[in-house]
Amino acid sequence: MFRSPSDTTPRDLNDFISRLAYVAELKEWDNRSHIERMRKYCQIITVCLDISPTEARLISLASQLHDVGKITIPEILLQKPGNYEASEWDVVERHTIEGAIILNGSSSPVLQTAETIAYTHHERWDGSGYPQGLKGDEIPLSGRICAIADVFDALTSKRTYKAAITEAEALQLIQTSAGTMFDPKVVKVFSEKFNDIQKIRRMNGS
Repeated sequence: MFRSPSDTTPRDLNDFISRLAYVAELKEWDNRSHIERMRKYCQIITVCLDISPTEARLISLASQLHDVGKITIPEILLQKPGNYEASEWDVVERHTIEGAIILNGSSSPVLQTAETIAYTHHERWDGSGYPQGLKGDEIPLSGRICAIADVFDALTSKRTYKAAITEAEALQLIQTSAGTMFDPKVVKVFSEKFNDIQKIRRMNGS
């Protein structure tokens, strides 16, 4: 049965975003569980920070599109076992820029937030990240939140090129990276809510 755009619900919007994110990353791996975990991790982190419920919801929904730019990366690179050559890293790192380009120009607050996240989720607190080398509060909060969620999920997930580490080991690495890779304030919230983070990881496994 046909439904008009005015009939669209928040559930419809999340379904659309998660499907778009799934298609964008499908060349690399079946990422449906990863996308769902990202949304839920970010939801837990955002509600504990001093931001409005509306912004918290936007960030959690938009986080699912953090790697949408990977749709532009050749499959041979995404599935390559072992280390990348310097020239290959240049191509892979461009997924942040390409993701922002794909999402640019939308009037949707969710897609505007997703553009920011796609562009900044690999920036690092000490300025060592990419693509702009932003430092500290120069990095939008949405990017800082998504950075921790993405790294935790990557560390605890098995890939063709690496083994997974335990949740406790991943937490320790994140905590020791507070002030270098990650915003200490966001790390503190992540640590305080770690029991909830673990429940999500186990309920939405691999």
